Amino acid sequence: MTNDESEQAHRPDDSNVADYKAILRRVLDNRPSGTRLKLAAALGKNRSFVTQITNPAYLVPIPAKHVAIIFEVCHLSGAERAAFIEAYGRAHPGRLRAPHREARTRNITVTVPDLGDEKKNRSLEQLVVDFAAQLARYAESVG
Repeated sequence: MTNDESEQAHRPDDSNVADYKAILRRVLDNRPSGTRLKLAAALGKNRSFVTQITNPAYLVPIPAKHVAIIFEVCHLSGAERAAFIEAYGRAHPGRLRAPHREARTRNITVTVPDLGDEKKNRSLEQLVVDFAAQLARYAESVG
């Protein structure tokens, strides 16, 4: 097997990746507006990562370790979950072999000043979310 053949054998089927990303995008489009931000925080990523994993045009796969968190934060129905798992399994055979433990998260409320400008307020929210995600990763690594 040549290097090109080996690479092809390990590359996910692009249409299947697009399928499960389209399912996730539809789910998020039907959730409250803050769900994408909550998902980014739960994953410890930026909002741009959520954009990539929900855009069928971007063929970057969703890491298997994120699937349980996505299910928890996005509250997929049984049918949505089954469709997602089926498409994910087609795209990445064997990655979801082990049953996913439900990731546990907690929501906390932080009061911040209103900066009087929507763009500044969103930037401040993103800073708080990013900082919380970094703290959570740190706590997990030392705990």
